[in-house]
Amino acid sequence: MKIYGLMKTTLLDYPGKVASTVFLGGCNFRCEFCHNMDLITDLNNVKEIPFSDVIDHFRLRKGVIDGVCITGGEPTLYPDLIDLITAVKEMGLLVKLDSNGSKTRVLEDLIAKKLLDYIAIDVKASFNKYPSICGLSKCLDSESQITDVLNNVSDTINMLINQDLIDYEFRTTVIREYHDEKEFELIGDMLKGASKYFLQGYVCSEYVPNQDLHGYSKEELQKFVPQLSQKIDYVGIRGMD
Repeated sequence: MKIYGLMKTTLLDYPGKVASTVFLGGCNFRCEFCHNMDLITDLNNVKEIPFSDVIDHFRLRKGVIDGVCITGGEPTLYPDLIDLITAVKEMGLLVKLDSNGSKTRVLEDLIAKKLLDYIAIDVKASFNKYPSICGLSKCLDSESQITDVLNNVSDTINMLINQDLIDYEFRTTVIREYHDEKEFELIGDMLKGASKYFLQGYVCSEYVPNQDLHGYSKEELQKFVPQLSQKIDYVGIRGMD
């Protein structure tokens, strides 16, 4: 497991909880709007944090933090992810996992073993836009592999909507060049019956590969909420305060 970042205390990453956030390197997507691209393509210039140091931190912060958020990159790519989660759970801490949803079987296994308390799935766009804006052709070898990834994301979405074992959310970083009313009609169909969906404001940063993308204002994002609320139980706006 490659750990490349540790936020010691956050009130934002785990809804309603005080948490620490662990950043794992590597991803099977190459999204044009990724804020953590240095954790994916520039790992030689990012210092790795020893697993033992991270665990020691959790022990020291136990009683101060409620849980741990594991993000990336894409955490589910690591076979030993379960070791990190198990160590956290054995301390009595909650675990939230951020994922792109492309490894359905991994998520199902972690849920079945009761190792997760909250899952957040990034829904990038409607499925017809995934190959281009997620750069799938850059990191996958064939159209069949791209199709498999999209099917897995779809399976993950449906799996979470149709279970009641774990709290979850879907979220989309909203970008003017990708998302409009027509796009959210398609996303609403993808997430029909979901309990929570958040529209996240986009702000460019130095690590974003495509510097020509733009976000919406909070008022503009609010206009999409009634449309999405016809199919999703709760639709909120995040990251615009």
